[in-house]
Amino acid sequence: MGAIDHSSRDGALPAKRHVELLRLLRARGPMSVNELAGRFEVSGDTIRRDLDHLAAQGLLERTHGGAVAFEHLVHRDSTFNQRMGRQVAAKKRIARAACGLIKDGETLLVNGGSTTKLFAGELKRRNLTIVTNNLSVPSAVSSECVRDLYLLGGQYKGDALVTVGPVLMSGISIAVDSAVIGVGGITVREGLTTTVLEEATMIAAMIAAARRTIVLADATKLGERVFAHIAPLDRIQVLVTDEEPPADLREALDAARIDVIIVPES
Repeated sequence: MGAIDHSSRDGALPAKRHVELLRLLRARGPMSVNELAGRFEVSGDTIRRDLDHLAAQGLLERTHGGAVAFEHLVHRDSTFNQRMGRQVAAKKRIARAACGLIKDGETLLVNGGSTTKLFAGELKRRNLTIVTNNLSVPSAVSSECVRDLYLLGGQYKGDALVTVGPVLMSGISIAVDSAVIGVGGITVREGLTTTVLEEATMIAAMIAAARRTIVLADATKLGERVFAHIAPLDRIQVLVTDEEPPADLREALDAARIDVIIVPES
């Protein structure tokens, strides 16, 4: 028997339901339309209208098939320029250390982000092939390093300076030596996470296409969960960071046999 929508019979009920809905999302985290409809015994259409109304007021974030309270977007996405201004010294140390892991002639996948832009700018190797959705990489990398550079197509995300789409070249799947990945957070339970929901699937595909995945994450990302799940810890091979990870995360990284490279301030 379908859910009963009482909202048409009681004009005061929607406002009360909105308050309770927000309270539930803040307590539970992301929930789907079906879960919310069952909880409040209303139709899916009613819940969608509720969520759209609350999103328009800036009280929650609509997701594919549901919603999440802003409190559970541990770090909401910021613009690329804002991120470039944060933890600059640490990110540069991480970028330089990561460049030391790359050999002449490698093929690289590089995702969006401020640390990966710095990585591209620090590259000193020769005959590299770079495939990226990071629109700041072409201007950052030296032409002396690159044999070929390919930009992945897809939806343009202006604030993040990335494209979001399938990891394909001319419709053909690719395989690379190394994926160099910036993330929004890294935890024991959630693994790698990102603030850009639409990019999560693309980053996961980059990891799948690479023989080796190198994650670049400054200390503010360690032990922090952000919105969209990318992959568990055991999908990566190297983590480059600037501080020792929290004890539980370090234990999980060691258990997954991930090479942790720490580049502290001199």
